[in-house]
Parts: sequence; C-alpha cells; structure tokens
Amino acid sequence: MECEFPSINSSQEDIREIFSNVKNIAVIGLSPDAGKDSHRVAAYLQNCGYKIIPVYPKGETILGETVYRSLKEIPFAVDMVDIFRKADALGAIADACIERGDVKVFWSQIGIVNNAAAKKAQDAGMKVVQNQCAMVDHRNL
Repeated sequence: MECEFPSINSSQEDIREIFSNVKNIAVIGLSPDAGKDSHRVAAYLQNCGYKIIPVYPKGETILGETVYRSLKEIPFAVDMVDIFRKADALGAIADACIERGDVKVFWSQIGIVNNAAAKKAQDAGMKVVQNQCAMVDHRNL
C-alpha cells in the first residue's frame, strides 16, 4: 500500500478534550513484548489512569488486563481505540468500531494512515487522530 498523508486529523484542542473525556482505551495490536511500542504506549496510558483493553490474537493477559481477540468480544464500553496495525487493516477496524456504536475516538499511531477508514469513522461521529503517538500527545498536554 502506498504511504498516505493524513487528510483527516483532530486538532490539539480536540486531543486535549479526548484525553480529558476517555476512560477505556482498546489497544489493537497490543503486544505482550515490553520492548514493543504498543506495550510501552499502553503501559504509559495505564499508568496515567486509563483502563487499557488489550486486543491481540493470543495470550490471556497483558499489563494485568484480560486480552480480547476482537473489539466485538469486549463486553463493556470502549471510548477509544488506539491502533497498532498496518494501514490496510484500518477499514475493518473502523467497521468494527461503527458496529459497536460506543467508540468515540479512532486513533492510529505514528506511520499508520488510511484516509478512507478515517473518513468512515469520522462520518460515524468519531474523532479521528492519524499518524500520531497517543503517549507523546498526552505527555505534551
């Protein structure tokens, strides 16, 4: 897939509001490996008081939290998804967020851009952040 420039993105003010209002963050692609970016970012957010919900294809717990195989399996509200997957996976993730009906923020990490998926999420009422690190943005508030 060709690299995209994010044409849909939230402002700094939106990001400040996001971190003030979200509580439950599903981290899609959260690795159990402490050396991976997904693990470091999730651990940081967890230490800041957010509930982290690991979405990963294997394992039982990551960072002391129950691992779910998909967004659909999570039996309680999800405020935000923080995505550590390839850009071509974002369309299906946007669809899963829309299907849930409770996701307010669709966030893809640094290097992950899919404007079609972002538009779909935005059109469904979600705030969208692309190609930005949740940990870096939170630290900069």
